Amino acid sequence: MERMREPASLRSFYHLLDTPLQDVACNGLACFAARQDAPERWAKACRQTPTVYCLGKCYASPSDSGHDVLPHVSCHARKSVLLQNVADGGVTDLLEYIKRGGGDARQCALRTSPDDLVKMICASQLRGRGGAGFPAWRKWQTVAMHAAPRKYLVINADEGDPGAFSDRFLMERDPFLLIEGAIVTAQAIGANAGFVYVRKEYPDAARVMSEAIVAARAAGWLGERFDLECVVGAGSYLCGEETALLNALEGRRPEARLRPPQVAERGLFGYPTLVHNVETLCCVPWIAKHGAEAFAELGFSASRGTKLLSLNSLFNRPGLYEVEFGIGLDALVGKLGLGLRRGPLKGLMVGGPLAGIVPPALLHTRLGYEEMAAIGCAVGHGGVIAFANDSSIAAIAAEVFRFGARESCGKCTPCRLGIPALAYDFATAAVPPSPKQANGIAHDAVIDALATTSLCGHGRGIAEFARALQRHFPEEWSACRG
Repeated sequence: MERMREPASLRSFYHLLDTPLQDVACNGLACFAARQDAPERWAKACRQTPTVYCLGKCYASPSDSGHDVLPHVSCHARKSVLLQNVADGGVTDLLEYIKRGGGDARQCALRTSPDDLVKMICASQLRGRGGAGFPAWRKWQTVAMHAAPRKYLVINADEGDPGAFSDRFLMERDPFLLIEGAIVTAQAIGANAGFVYVRKEYPDAARVMSEAIVAARAAGWLGERFDLECVVGAGSYLCGEETALLNALEGRRPEARLRPPQVAERGLFGYPTLVHNVETLCCVPWIAKHGAEAFAELGFSASRGTKLLSLNSLFNRPGLYEVEFGIGLDALVGKLGLGLRRGPLKGLMVGGPLAGIVPPALLHTRLGYEEMAAIGCAVGHGGVIAFANDSSIAAIAAEVFRFGARESCGKCTPCRLGIPALAYDFATAAVPPSPKQANGIAHDAVIDALATTSLCGHGRGIAEFARALQRHFPEEWSACRG
């Protein structure tokens, strides 16, 4: 989709609109955690304007645009739902994809009623893999039940959580899996058209997806009944929030929208819209082919199926892993990542910069939506950042608050004014000698306001991160405040 002529308010929002991503270094949290491994590269990331994060190379941090290696990729589940083709070297040719069993889910969907497809996803117990873990079937059902001349499927491929790179490799190495998942989903909800919104920091993913869409259209997979289009963003973490993403697709300033109405009722261009991330839709072909019960048999508790985890470069074996829900975080560190290259472990961030940090004492926790929430943390997108003891809690908090301040859309007063204040205070506390901050009571008030009055999950996520630090690292947190 050709980008509209941007008004001044839109151009001022995107920080990468006119910036070529050449000779840039990444300022993401995974690179911050590994800053001691390449100090000059990290210093470059901190100096450059505009700031760039995340390049999706967290397994080789600190990273930049000029260097990349292929990560370790492996499946540690009883059955691979997502990574088979990726682990085998990738499939970017449609005929090869079909030769390996691709296309069966599409054929199944064409023979199945929309209502039965929704029931299939319900029985599978698939939950959204983008962060919130909302039951996928409920969103499908809501969109399907609305009678409208047009319906949209929007694929959120703006994988902005520093520490995560799973969507990048699904798109680059198995694009037809995502396309097939979109076709099945569109059949279920009655969508006429769809968009894949890819972040600018993933140029190879955008290229591969665009070429795959052309090939799928030429083969008759896309076109008259349902078509897809690839749209490249211009630099905004907040475009991962579904209403901001819809504004971006409409050529508007991508701020979060007031709700209700929900996007399933009035979404893109005012029509019913289903928004899913890449990993969620890539689960759909396996479910359609192997059955809802086979998917639900994987995992544990209320978290079924498999999950992709991206392990950062502080592990001895960083890379992309497919696991079943229920794996212990201690096994994630010791058996998958083979421990830290240097340590000891300060804490483990699972699920992105707005998730809490799990202290070593809670590594017995099992990976599951409710189980992680019970300790004030989250599954999120599945980015796993290990912090060694060379990163203080004050320094980590300052980096997260700085990230949050940069990426706020500015629509909410607590987010627009409160997060920068937290970033300033904690940045001061992170510089030795660490003076106590002026007003801890004010910090608490800002965090409470973010939690209760933020328009979207950005401000609420910052509040949840802060409260998790208060809970799990009380002494270090208190040392940052007056």
